[in-house]
Amino acid sequence: MNKILVIDDDLAINELIKVNLELAGYKVLQAYDGTTGFAMCKQELPSCVILDVMMPEVDGFTVAQRIRKNDATSEIPILMLTALSQVSDKVNGFNIGVDDYLVKPFEMEELQVRVRALLKRTHQIPKSASTRELLTLGEITLLPETYSVKINDKQAKLTPIEFEIFNLLFQNHGNMVSSAQLLKDIWGYSPDDDIETIRVHIRHLRTKLDKIAGGKKYIETIYGGGYKLVV
Repeated sequence: MNKILVIDDDLAINELIKVNLELAGYKVLQAYDGTTGFAMCKQELPSCVILDVMMPEVDGFTVAQRIRKNDATSEIPILMLTALSQVSDKVNGFNIGVDDYLVKPFEMEELQVRVRALLKRTHQIPKSASTRELLTLGEITLLPETYSVKINDKQAKLTPIEFEIFNLLFQNHGNMVSSAQLLKDIWGYSPDDDIETIRVHIRHLRTKLDKIAGGKKYIETIYGGGYKLVV
């Protein structure tokens, strides 16, 4: 059974999330402040963390940073809950390593959809490991078991999200993949205002590729449309 850790100082919201996720079949752990939440995360190693931003003393951004910097918890998916809907706040969270955002107030059905999408993406071998998809193209090789990409003799470790983005571009090499398609296929939903989500992850992906690509640029931006892998 998947364990979900909810870290939120709002007792009513914390309890509401717990009840609904338990009805959906999850085991739910609760923390009401950032310090306790991070300690529980290290001890329990949950399948997913649902993390509020606005908490006293230690806020959600700080907790997310600590989770990502700790070897034992670094790959646990984080769904951040926030009343902050500005693009800059989302960018800040994604730069830290948050996997997804949900703006308060939200519907419990949507929370469950987001949690299922995170668990599916991060706790299963990528699709390319179990289907007859292309794994080598020119000098590029995908290594799905380790979420890595190899260019010539150099290798880069990607996050699960970065790997799935690159794999989608890889399988459609030479053709544009729209931002809407990336959101739908990778996150499982198509919010109208989350194009910045894609931009942040593409930027991180390009940074990692640049370190092993020998100066070659592989991801082309199609302005107003999406992205294309050029090999």
